[in-house]
Amino acid sequence: MKNKAVIMDRDGTLFRDSNYLSNPDGIRIYKGVLPALKALKSRGWKLIVGTNQSGIGRGYFGHDTVQKIHDRFTSICRKNSVKIDKIYYCPHRPDENCECRKPRSKMIRQAEKEFNLDLSKCVVVGDKKCDIDWGRNAGAKTVLVMTGYGRKASPETRKRAHHISKSLTHAAKWIQTHEL
Repeated sequence: MKNKAVIMDRDGTLFRDSNYLSNPDGIRIYKGVLPALKALKSRGWKLIVGTNQSGIGRGYFGHDTVQKIHDRFTSICRKNSVKIDKIYYCPHRPDENCECRKPRSKMIRQAEKEFNLDLSKCVVVGDKKCDIDWGRNAGAKTVLVMTGYGRKASPETRKRAHHISKSLTHAAKWIQTHEL
């Protein structure tokens, strides 16, 4: 039997986008995110994060910094009884034209194989056009959140999303109500 997952963007969706976050102490998780993740997990959803981290390719910080940030985030989650199944990231600059940078679907395809996912039963949640296109390119449902850059999303991006939510908290409620 295949699994379902909520595949989430990191900055602007789970926590405040601080423009090339390079310090684990700078993580500011949005209110309601941890209970929302816990509720999704309790309903059998895999919790996967995918994030573009071009700060690595630009030389602002290294892979070790991103790993420390992810370790801190998953530690905070564990302390709140939430298990993040996996965090994927793309270290490349946009001009490198790699396959793993959102909106290309390499990260989602890796998760599909690793977690035996049925992408038609997965939901991608994010605050940017590239997140919505990322989900659509993989054949998943998409939710645009109005946190981070979501508030400034173009009408085209809003129209491409399967659903628009005020925050991840509201997205989680929608996902649970509309079991795919």
